[in-house]
Amino acid sequence: MGRRSARVLLVDARERVLLLRLAGTAGQEPLWMTPGGGVRRFESLAAAAARELWEETGLRVPAKALGAPVAWTGGHADLGWRSGYFEDHFFYHRVEAHAVDPRHREAHESQAIAEDRWWSPAELAAAAEPVAPLGLAGLLPELLAGHRPATPVRLPWHH
Repeated sequence: MGRRSARVLLVDARERVLLLRLAGTAGQEPLWMTPGGGVRRFESLAAAAARELWEETGLRVPAKALGAPVAWTGGHADLGWRSGYFEDHFFYHRVEAHAVDPRHREAHESQAIAEDRWWSPAELAAAAEPVAPLGLAGLLPELLAGHRPATPVRLPWHH
């Protein structure tokens, strides 16, 4: 049993994407990833993405403002706390600016998220630590140029 996740590629007016650094646990290295998380039962992907964005960053966005997903990835993984088939669906949202507010994070999110940082496309392309989803450095410039895909782009699985 895996899970479906809804995540947000949040980009500011300086064309930087927000990533959260997950602290490495035993046997795992740190990982930078987009805000987002698991889809609850009977919850739409967009509603889950909006809820997770609020919890992890303090930014409230109506689910309908997120539009349709722009990318997805999926595959099998054993993360210790859950194993099986996982899918991550990515929404794209622009803001003028946003200061991350961690006060709404669930306890496990507060423990897992070590820091947040806005990344330029150049910094993303040169990242020394792992970034998920794989392929984000190639997708971001297309989105910034206004090329929103008609159907979600399939990105490589990152586990």
